[in-house]
Amino acid sequence: MSGWYQMFWAGLMVFGAAVAAADRLPEFVGSERCAGCHQPELEAWRGTHHDLAMQHVSDETVLGDFADAEFTYAGVTSTFFRSGDRFFVRTDGRDGKLADFEIRYTFGVSPLQQYLVEFPDGRIQALGIAWDSRAADAGGQRWFHLYPGEDVDSSHELHWTRPQQNWNHMCADCHSTNVSKGYDADQDRFQTTWSDIDVGCEACHGPGSSHVDWAAAASEVRDADPDKGLTIATTNLFRAGWARDPATGSARPDAAPRTGEIEICADCHSRRGSIAGAPERHARFLDSYMPAFLTEGLYYPDGQIHDEVFVWGSFLQSRMHQAGVTCSNCHDPHSLELRAPGDAVCSQCHAPAVFAVRAHHRHAEDGAGSSCVACHMPATTYMVVDARRDHSIRIPRPDLTVALGVPNACNRCHQDRSAGWAAEQVARWYPGSPRGQQSWARTFAAARAGDPRSEMGLVSVLDAKATPDIARATALLELGAFLSPRSGAALQRSLADASPLVRIAALRDLEALPPAQRYQFAAPLLSDPLRAVRVEAGRVLAAVAAGSLDAGARRVLQQAVAEYVEAQEINADRADARTNLGNLYLQQGDFARAEAEFLRAMVLDPLFPAAYVNLADLYRLQGRDAAAAEVLGRGLTRMPEAASLYYSMGLLRVRSGDRDAALAALQKAAELEPDSAHFAYAYAIALNSAGRPDAIKVLQASLERHPYDRDTLFALVTIFRDRGRPADARRWARRALEIRPDDAQVRALLDSLP
Repeated sequence: MSGWYQMFWAGLMVFGAAVAAADRLPEFVGSERCAGCHQPELEAWRGTHHDLAMQHVSDETVLGDFADAEFTYAGVTSTFFRSGDRFFVRTDGRDGKLADFEIRYTFGVSPLQQYLVEFPDGRIQALGIAWDSRAADAGGQRWFHLYPGEDVDSSHELHWTRPQQNWNHMCADCHSTNVSKGYDADQDRFQTTWSDIDVGCEACHGPGSSHVDWAAAASEVRDADPDKGLTIATTNLFRAGWARDPATGSARPDAAPRTGEIEICADCHSRRGSIAGAPERHARFLDSYMPAFLTEGLYYPDGQIHDEVFVWGSFLQSRMHQAGVTCSNCHDPHSLELRAPGDAVCSQCHAPAVFAVRAHHRHAEDGAGSSCVACHMPATTYMVVDARRDHSIRIPRPDLTVALGVPNACNRCHQDRSAGWAAEQVARWYPGSPRGQQSWARTFAAARAGDPRSEMGLVSVLDAKATPDIARATALLELGAFLSPRSGAALQRSLADASPLVRIAALRDLEALPPAQRYQFAAPLLSDPLRAVRVEAGRVLAAVAAGSLDAGARRVLQQAVAEYVEAQEINADRADARTNLGNLYLQQGDFARAEAEFLRAMVLDPLFPAAYVNLADLYRLQGRDAAAAEVLGRGLTRMPEAASLYYSMGLLRVRSGDRDAALAALQKAAELEPDSAHFAYAYAIALNSAGRPDAIKVLQASLERHPYDRDTLFALVTIFRDRGRPADARRWARRALEIRPDDAQVRALLDSLP
C-alpha cells in the first residue's frame, strides 16, 4: 500500500471516528471515571461541601446523635434512634401522629446536617429538625429546629412532610448530579434519579463521555478538538489574569471578562426556578432558569441580602463583577477553599500597603474590624447556624440605616452603638468618599413605600448604563406601579435592551396594558434567543387573540406559549405551577382546563391560597357563586389565617348582598394583612356603603401605613365631600395633589370641590 494511500486511509478513519463520536449525545460517566487523568483535582474535591452535599446513611456519614436522643418542639417530642445499621426518627407525620420514619440520606455536613426520609410514592422529605455539627464549644453538637419561632406543627405549610420541604423539587437539582425529577403527574409519584449522589465533576463540567472518548482517541482527533470533547469548554473559561495598577493599589484584568464561569455557578448559587426539563449545566443560565430580582422580601432596598438568596444576585451588583472578577478568582473550584487565607485572598488584587492599613480601615490592625470581609462582605445567618456572606462587596453605609433602616456592617459589630454614631464616624473618617457601587437604595425604598414621585428616579436608575443590569431590571419592575406617559418611553426602550434581565422585567410591566397593545410592543421577544425571555413573553402575551394575527405570527406566539406551558409542566408537582397553568387557560377562555388545574393545585398543596382564590374567581365568572363560596369556605377551614381568602369571600358576599357577612370577611382580611392598603380600602368602602361612620377611621389608619396610596386618598376626599365636610375634602385632595402633581384626575377632583 503506497504512503499517500495509507495517509488517506488513516485520515478517513480519524474523520469517521470524529463523526461517530459527534453523533452520540454526551452521557454522564460519574466522577470516579475522571480519576485516571485528574487525580489531583479529584483529591482536592473529596471531603468538600460539594462531595458531601448528599450521602447514603452510614456510621461514617451520620453526624447526629441517634442514641435515643430526644428533642421537643411545638409540643412534640421527637426521638432519634437506631435499629441495627438503620437510622430512624419517631416524630409527627402529616397527620400529626407520632410514627417511626427511616432516615435514608444525609444532607450537607457543616455547619449543620439535615436528614431525608423517603416515602413509598418516591417523595423524599427533609426533616425540620437538624443536627448542629459545629463544635460543642461553639454551641454545636445538638439537635435544633430550623424554624425556632414558628411553632411548625403538622398543619403548617413548613412542616417537614409538606411541599416546601420536598427534596425532589426544592433540593435535588443542586445537591446531586444529573438529576431527573421523574414526576408522574397521573400517578402523583416520583422516581427521581441521579448519576452521582453528590455534586460531582459533571455537575459543573457537563456530561463527560465525549471527553473520555477524546482522551482515548488518536492524537489527530485530539488535536482537531480544542474543547477536548468537553460539554462545557472550560479550557479558556476560568480565571482571567490580573495586573495591579500602582496608582490605585487595585488590579485590572489582563483579558476580557469571562462570564461563562459565573453562569455555571449560578445554576445552583442563585435564587431561581427551573424552566427547562433536566437542565443541562452546559446550557446558558437563562435557557434553564428564571432568576429572582432584587425585590422586596428577598433583598433590602440597597441590594443587601435579606432572605436566603445565595450568591449570584448579590455578586452581580458588585464592582468586582463589573471589573471582570469571576468566582474562581477567589475560590478554588475543586477544593472550594479560598485562593489564599483570610484577607490574602483580597490582596491578590488590592495592595496591602494601601488597604490593609489603619488609614484605610480605621481599626486596630490585628482586630476583627480590620478584616476586609467584616466591612465589605458582612454575614447574615440562615437556618439558625449558617452564616453566609453578602457577595455584593459594598462600602458600609450606616447613613442608609439611619434613613431607611437597612443593615450596615458597622453596627453588626458595634451593636451597643447607634446607627447615627456609626454614620458620624464614617463621615468623619472618609469625608467626600465614594458612596459605593449600589446607588439606588433611596429610590427603591421610595418606590416600595408607594411614593409616585419615585417614577423618574427609577427611570434614572434604569437608564444609568453603569448600574448593574440586575438593579436596572429591578428598577423597571418597581416602575410598573407608577407607569405614565413620562416613563412609558423608557419601558418601550427596555424591551430591546441588551440585558435579558431588563427585557424580562419590561415584559412583566406590560401586563398593565390591554393584550393587543402588549403584543404591539413585545412581539419580537417571542423569538428572543434566550428561553427565559421567550417564556415570559409567552406568558404575558398568551391572552392575545390568536385570530387577530396572521399565520406566521400566530405560530410564533403559540410556540412561546407552549414553552411557557412546558416550563410549568416541568414543575407539575407544585401547586404554584398548576395555578399558573390555570391562570393561563383562564385568560384564554378555556374554563374547563383552568378548573382542572386549580383543583389539581389544591390536591397537591391544600395550604396554597391562590388556588382557592382563583378557582372561586373562575366560578364567579361562570355565575356559580355557591360553588365559589364552597371553595373559599373549604380554604378558610384549612387556612384560617389566610387574608386573601377572607378578602375574596368578602367580595363574594358584597355581590350577593349579604352585607354583614361581607363586612366581617373584609374586616378580617384587613386585620390579618395590615400591609395591604387595598384590603383596608375595600373594608372602608364597604363600611361607608353600610352607612358606618368608622370608614374614615379605617382609611386614616391605613394612610399612616401607606401614605401614598391613591385609592385611600381618593376615598377620603369623596367620603368627606359626600358627608358635607368640604374643608376636610379639600385638605385631603391637596395632599393627593402634592404627591401626584401631574395626576389630572386628582386635579379635577380638587377643582370640583366647593
